[in-house]
Amino acid sequence: MDRGAAESMTMHTTSALRLNLGCGRNILAGWTNVDWMALPGVDVVADLGACRTTPLPFADDSVDEFLLSHVIEHIPDSLALMQELHRIARAGAKAWIRVPHGASDDAWEDPTHVRAYFPGSFGYFSQPYYWRADYGYRGDWQPNAITLHVPAALISTAESLDTLYARTRSERNLVTELVVELEAIKPAREPRRELQVAPSIHIAGI
Repeated sequence: MDRGAAESMTMHTTSALRLNLGCGRNILAGWTNVDWMALPGVDVVADLGACRTTPLPFADDSVDEFLLSHVIEHIPDSLALMQELHRIARAGAKAWIRVPHGASDDAWEDPTHVRAYFPGSFGYFSQPYYWRADYGYRGDWQPNAITLHVPAALISTAESLDTLYARTRSERNLVTELVVELEAIKPAREPRRELQVAPSIHIAGI
């Protein structure tokens, strides 16, 4: 490790740390902005798609908060990424993931998107979901809350939010975006079905 990397590691170990991962041009003040390209404002260059073989340059248990805004749908090996984020997360750290809803055209129109995500997808970043089979994933992120963003007009005309939620499970292009709050569980739970905890689901207009 060169001196610059060592100094960076020391900084990330001793101070509260929030990572804006896959930031691109969305540079946020007060966050450490991370991208695979050295764009203006990027603080750390790291490839989120290479976590299976190349650890991120942050110490174990060092990160308090993560933001992945329209990033994870571009990552082929999302389990490796979430396992690596679990390694560097403090116990109780929060991760905020924004992603196109899998039933929206936006999920697949962009040729750089490699996977669609639905409200039920995020449980697979926890351990209890692997009670049936072991695929080698060792992270444990509990999805606490999922917000479905829909056009505000749908909320004002819907008979009830329950009815609207039922429609989002069967109709295309009602939900434009998912916003998911996850919490790092440390030590990781056992892969047992009875330990699964469903997130709360919210609907918000845009």
